[in-house]
Amino acid sequence: MPFVDFDFMRRALAGAWALAFAAGPLGVFLVLRRMSLMGDAMAHAILPGVAVGFLTAGLSLGAMTLGGMATGLIVAVLAGLVARNTPLREDASFAAFYLISLGLGVLLVSLKGSSMDLMHVLFGTVLGLDDAALLLVTACASGTLLVLALIFRPLVAECLDPGFLQAERGRGSLVHIVFLVLLVTMMVAGFQVLGTLMVVGIMMLPATAARFWVRSAGRQMVLASALGAVSAYAGLLASFHFNVAASPAIILSAGALYLISLMVGPQDGLLQSLRQARARRRRLTRV
Repeated sequence: MPFVDFDFMRRALAGAWALAFAAGPLGVFLVLRRMSLMGDAMAHAILPGVAVGFLTAGLSLGAMTLGGMATGLIVAVLAGLVARNTPLREDASFAAFYLISLGLGVLLVSLKGSSMDLMHVLFGTVLGLDDAALLLVTACASGTLLVLALIFRPLVAECLDPGFLQAERGRGSLVHIVFLVLLVTMMVAGFQVLGTLMVVGIMMLPATAARFWVRSAGRQMVLASALGAVSAYAGLLASFHFNVAASPAIILSAGALYLISLMVGPQDGLLQSLRQARARRRRLTRV
């Protein structure tokens, strides 16, 4: 119960797991590159395109997906151009475009849709996934993991020394663009599951939690995927048994795992840091 007895719960679990397996590794690289807030910006950047797809074709998965992909890439390119040609930093330019995108997207959805349509776009319908949405999420997740495996080393190198790849025939820019495309792809696929407001949670919370348990990027990616899968399972169980909304239940489960990791994680968790501080004080008093 309930995944054995109810087909819609199995679909929800499969879609949430597919999203978690690919979103966690992307979140790890956002943390390593100090671009954590970019995930939130990109999640809202797809909203105008999703809204245009909704206005033209209704709740059509293909139209909303293409629209979200287009606006997400446009915002990413515009923010990069502004950062490179003005004194404004990339995080600030993403924040500006994110606010514009959010306001425009909500306005467009409200022109034709009802409040329920707006809730569907913003918070997803993980309990109502159909075959097309499930195939889209799993296909995007599989493709994202495959491409990440191919560019893993350049991504790690760029996190450690961005100037090195930039000097290698401009490979840094190419890797950065590919990473942004993967990010937009998973945001577009994930809005069907958790909505444009919640999808970034399954990407960033497991990734930040994994940082408190292991140090290497590869292990953090694996652990982030596992923590995201556990969060999805626990959140769907809570949603079914306590009759609460599924998307926030999944994100709150991920938030609980993050808080536990923050407290007891062996890699710079609060308790570990307190123990180390006490040990230093004892050594100083002995001296």
